[in-house]
Amino acid sequence: MDPEKADTKPNVAVSSTTDLSVVKSDEEAPFGYGKKKCDHAGFWDHSMINIRLHVLKLWAKTVLILCIFVLLVLAISNGVYSNTAQRLGSLNVYVVNFDARLDPYLGSDSLVGEAVVNLAESIANSRGPHLGYTIMDPSVFNNDPMKVRQSVYDFKAYAAIIVNANATTLLRQAVEVGNTSYDPYGAGQIIYVSARDQTTIPSFVVPQLNSFERAISNQFGTLWAQGLLQNSSVSRSTLEMVPQAFSPAIGFTTFDLRPFGPSLITPAVSIHLINLIIIAFFSFTFFLKTHMKFTVPRGHPPLHFRHLIVWRWCATVAAYFLLSLAFSVVVLAYQVPTANPPASQTEPSMDPSAYGRGTFVVYWMLNFVGMAALGLACENVAMALGEPWTAMWIIFWVTTNVSTAFNSLDLAPRFYQWGYAFPLHNIVEASHQIFFDLHSRIGRNFGILFAWAVVNTIVFPFACYLMRWKQVREYKLKQEKKERWLQEMAKSRTMLGIAKEY
Repeated sequence: MDPEKADTKPNVAVSSTTDLSVVKSDEEAPFGYGKKKCDHAGFWDHSMINIRLHVLKLWAKTVLILCIFVLLVLAISNGVYSNTAQRLGSLNVYVVNFDARLDPYLGSDSLVGEAVVNLAESIANSRGPHLGYTIMDPSVFNNDPMKVRQSVYDFKAYAAIIVNANATTLLRQAVEVGNTSYDPYGAGQIIYVSARDQTTIPSFVVPQLNSFERAISNQFGTLWAQGLLQNSSVSRSTLEMVPQAFSPAIGFTTFDLRPFGPSLITPAVSIHLINLIIIAFFSFTFFLKTHMKFTVPRGHPPLHFRHLIVWRWCATVAAYFLLSLAFSVVVLAYQVPTANPPASQTEPSMDPSAYGRGTFVVYWMLNFVGMAALGLACENVAMALGEPWTAMWIIFWVTTNVSTAFNSLDLAPRFYQWGYAFPLHNIVEASHQIFFDLHSRIGRNFGILFAWAVVNTIVFPFACYLMRWKQVREYKLKQEKKERWLQEMAKSRTMLGIAKEY
């Protein structure tokens, strides 16, 4: 039995066995407004006892369900931050000592390099919160410091500390011959990509690397200064010429291969992406009544249900296509860089675009497929659950996607590993790659989003039939409930001796 056919049936007249008002329509008139005048009663009137208890029970039941739901949702949202400090070791940092390991410095002593490696090992073996320092042999990178940078760009490590091949040699030459051009910060390099994660890198990685740099400067500088003061072969006049070789002696030059900026780009890769879920969800409520006009025979026969399913899917996807365009145009309106050429993967670059002039189109298609992945899931669940449970679904859908999209899953408990397969995580990751020319995982990102869209497309017809079955079932149950309720109210009034009609 189709719900559209059920809707076209004449109004059913339901009467009670007492002097109760006859119900002339399927829906009760609000606030007692109807064809027959109805007297009102106070909240504590004895005639309201049954309905009052009924409403209070429903209220208590609803509050209990919502409280349990809120606890579960907040547990998911807050749990991603639990014990973050203890998981800093999952943010791996390569420590590569090239000091005296390459020609023409091969065979020289590696005083600076050994000091850096020893400090990294002592921190890695300590019990306190620390990054995952990993000592790597230069041969792993074919003895090429640029390949270390490439590994950081390729997300194989969150950062890298490189000791240059001439670190110790240049330091010794500076104090021996008075090389005034000696730069302590030429001893090593610190490499990271802040645009990879605008929260994790500045909040966890950079402060730890700065702390490491201060520690090695203090530790090595103290020992180095003591050695120079005890070495009679080093003249005081030479040290006066190169005070930087005395203190701080060594330092590191920082290379952020892809700085996060400009600030205008922040919403496009973070908070605005939440609106993809909201817009996709509300398209269901906005368009459902429009689509259902095909089923009401007003001057036309009702549309075949299977044709309605095809129309709804096509219209929904077409709406996502246009809505995603409107969503994407905002980055152009605020002049977010979308036409810059790609840049070198081993040199710092500001505002490169991954696909040059085609960057905007790729971003639009990402939002379109992402909206389809997020929205079709909302369509299916909304049809399956119905009101009011759909509201709880959207809260759950937003919470789970946001928790795993805007937080580093490397710092989250293993429970949250499912986040890698959720739509918003892949949209956020791909958005970073598009706007900052980062290491590309866009094939995997699009693949996961397409998988969500395809699976929900397969489920879509079944959800439509389920919604129709529920509508027909609810219509029948509503008529039965109405009849039972009128009979129960009639009995209660008879027992209370109420003669008035309501």
